[in-house]
Amino acid sequence: MKIGELSKVTGCSVQTIRHYEKEQLIASAERSEGNFRLYDEAAVEQLLFIKHCRSLDLSLPEIRQLLALNRSPGAQCDDVNRMMDRHIEQVEARIQELTKLNEQLRKLRRSCSNRRTVKQCGILRNLSATPVSSG
Repeated sequence: MKIGELSKVTGCSVQTIRHYEKEQLIASAERSEGNFRLYDEAAVEQLLFIKHCRSLDLSLPEIRQLLALNRSPGAQCDDVNRMMDRHIEQVEARIQELTKLNEQLRKLRRSCSNRRTVKQCGILRNLSATPVSSG
């Protein structure tokens, strides 16, 4: 199939497919006589795997490592488990950061009522104040 059809089947944009090919996450496509890229079912499966990994916010290097590990089906999955454990830790850290950010934004929002002028705006006043070190 041509790249446009691969794009439709997988839900990945043509640019994304080309990028993954350039990053060697998917095999370089065969070329037709008219110089069109031609992809097979293996490319569909690989793109769907990559898309699923990206939906879990895995990085391209992590995906590359998973693809390499996937080509060694007899190997122990310790490396996969370690990678997932690291990724879970990163997600948990981000959740904590986002929770803190949410609290700061809510506190900032509470600093101003709707019936004030811009000159009286507590949000703008707080944003103009000298920031307190968070570290």
